[in-house]
Amino acid sequence: MSERRGMLRRRGDDGPRASVGELLPYLFPKKGLLAGAIALSVLGAGFALAQPLMAQELIARVEQSRALEWLPWLLLAVVVIGAIVDGFQHFLLQVLGEHVVLRTRRTLVASMLRLPIAEFDARRVGDLVSRVGSDTTLLRAVLTQGLVESIGGVLTLVGAVIAMLIIDPLLLGLTVLVLAVAIGAMLVVMPLLTRASGAAQEQVGHLTSALERAISAVRTVRAAGATAREVDAIGDRAGDAFRAGVRVARISALVVPIFGIAVQLAFLVVLGVGGLRVATGEIAISQLVGFLLFLFLMIMPLGQLAGAISAVSVALGALGRIQEIVRLPSESDADARVALEPRPGAPMVAFEGVTFAYPSADEPRTVLEDVSFEVPAGSRTALVGPSGAGKSTTFALVERFYDATAGRVIVGGSDVRDVDRESLRSLIGYVEQDAPALAGSLRENLRLGAPDATDERLLEALDAVNLGDLVGRSPRGLDTEVGEAGVLLSGGERQRLAIARALLAATPVLLLDESTANLDARNEASLKAALDVASEGRTTLVIAHRLATVVDADQIVVLDGGRVLARGTHEELLDASPLYRELAAHQLLAPAALD
Repeated sequence: MSERRGMLRRRGDDGPRASVGELLPYLFPKKGLLAGAIALSVLGAGFALAQPLMAQELIARVEQSRALEWLPWLLLAVVVIGAIVDGFQHFLLQVLGEHVVLRTRRTLVASMLRLPIAEFDARRVGDLVSRVGSDTTLLRAVLTQGLVESIGGVLTLVGAVIAMLIIDPLLLGLTVLVLAVAIGAMLVVMPLLTRASGAAQEQVGHLTSALERAISAVRTVRAAGATAREVDAIGDRAGDAFRAGVRVARISALVVPIFGIAVQLAFLVVLGVGGLRVATGEIAISQLVGFLLFLFLMIMPLGQLAGAISAVSVALGALGRIQEIVRLPSESDADARVALEPRPGAPMVAFEGVTFAYPSADEPRTVLEDVSFEVPAGSRTALVGPSGAGKSTTFALVERFYDATAGRVIVGGSDVRDVDRESLRSLIGYVEQDAPALAGSLRENLRLGAPDATDERLLEALDAVNLGDLVGRSPRGLDTEVGEAGVLLSGGERQRLAIARALLAATPVLLLDESTANLDARNEASLKAALDVASEGRTTLVIAHRLATVVDADQIVVLDGGRVLARGTHEELLDASPLYRELAAHQLLAPAALD
């Protein structure tokens, strides 16, 4: 795992890149719209090719003093209808481009939210957000800046070349020679543009990450007097993004003069050589005018092709960053696994010789070592021990955020690696240590694990954790906003809200990580009574530093340094475990620890 993430980081340093073959599936989300845009592109090419032919015929009739008849009006109609076709095609391409962005964002978000937790440990949130925002938008340019239009452009180009060949092969040969040199030079520039675009998007991702870091901890930054330093640090990231963007602009700017010089040379060559051929009588003036019109008509699709190549080059850099995430294995099981059905009589939770080390690019850090204990169904087990003992990690393994390095984690009599993750987690209510609240309303937070809960049930859950007054604070009631990450609530309120959310889910297993850490004595007593009621008939695992909240637990497991030192009831551990006796003594729950 760590080796793979290291490889991804090294590849990202140079800017991950995708192939054209990987780009194509993203461009066809709406085949009907695409077919319509292509059809209009072909139709537009037909109208464009008709105009020089009609103009040439118009000039020839003037030269020969023949009647113009309906030809000027037909030419005007062709010009107007061609413009309407081009406008409608542009609209379809814009809509199709939005579909590309929508489909790509949905694919990317679905991949991100299913990544293993270890990937989030190794990546910056801001960089992931940047891929969903700016990188996906760049794919739209592939369509809106000429890729589909180039289909009609190719037809226009072929038609113009055939017409020019019929008018004067010599002038066509000179024109192609000049343009071929320019096209060759642009093909040399494009790989440089792709790499530079990928690097620029990487820098935008770093900028977003730095900004997200500062905003999410803005209170800490202000309190530490670090605002100016953070502004400078983010400014440096913005400068890096600016320099990367300027490099893209510098490289892409080479395309414009190369192409412009080629057009000017081609025009001057045709005008000079063509004028001589008119003077010698080898071609008529109407033929020269027609050739010049077809030359301009040929230049337009060449410009579209150059734009398409440039857009594809930029898009491949952005798609490389998108594909870097999409290619990562998701947390969902690779093969079909059975739904978890707890077996009667089996312990609801059991650890059998579990060892676990967090994945790391450096040396893995072992957190649990040979941990074994059982939690009977319907019982209440407490995990206690000093900070860093590995208590929260045991919950992460029960939820299967990570897999044990060695040994087995058993839930309902089955190894968690043998069952479907969704069915496993549907049995477990989990209140994390930092009790996160989601930006949104009270109702949205409470319904996260119980989407069909009625307002009556929501109010009962809030009352159970002594949060009923939150509803009365605002006329919006359950629609009261809690702010970004629950900032409008106190730490204790966020914790009780998380517990209410877990109680609403009514799962047979309840994991409470430091559930009363931020509560005062009154709310702690109220919540303890609510948890006693909620725990009836449930298997409950509690991590606690306040031993007073777990002295009546059916079993207490003492952890230290990632190992199980002792198991038993409060009274048993006071006699059998020096560490537990010391912890109890510090909290005035036992006589002072003996030397």
